[in-house]
Amino acid sequence: MTTANRLLIADLLDSLDDTQWRTPTLCTGWTVHEMAAHLVQPMLIGFPRFVATALRYRGDTDRTVDHLTRRIARRDRTTLIALLREHAGDQIDPVRVGPMGPFAETCVHLRDIARPLGLPVDVPVTHWQFLLDHLTGPDAAPGLVRPGRLTGVRLHATDVDWAAGDGAAVRGTAEALTMAVTGRDVVLPELTGPGTLR
Repeated sequence: MTTANRLLIADLLDSLDDTQWRTPTLCTGWTVHEMAAHLVQPMLIGFPRFVATALRYRGDTDRTVDHLTRRIARRDRTTLIALLREHAGDQIDPVRVGPMGPFAETCVHLRDIARPLGLPVDVPVTHWQFLLDHLTGPDAAPGLVRPGRLTGVRLHATDVDWAAGDGAAVRGTAEALTMAVTGRDVVLPELTGPGTLR
């Protein structure tokens, strides 16, 4: 599924014009170009180099990832798309988030790109359902779901037979629920029900 999603993203990136490549994504501070670089970063940057860079930023993962992403983003769009296709099948098992991390990124970052551009391209709903199972389960990494965000709510998908959690109901498409769970507050107006994601 991760491989298929990377190839889907590569096709999307290849279809965009220069203005669209400069469009801000839902990830603050990153344009589509930087997001393309970020998507290939785990395949290009080994663990030793990542740790060495993290030491420069006193272990701040967000700043480390941003630094590495911006270095990779010096490459042109054609190169980045080619790298994403070349490494689409790479199996990555990052520290803290495990193999679900790269899969989650392919789903969420696709929509981080497509939503601001008003494009409907999306992964299959079964991918969102699979990801929601992980994010609402006991093994979800803090890097994917902020601790406490799902406390006291029960999520209900409106486009697939899926629900999880205990508490006040929050309803929406599987895509919108996942985007909200992973901190994309821009989708909160699309959700209904008495529950609130914190």
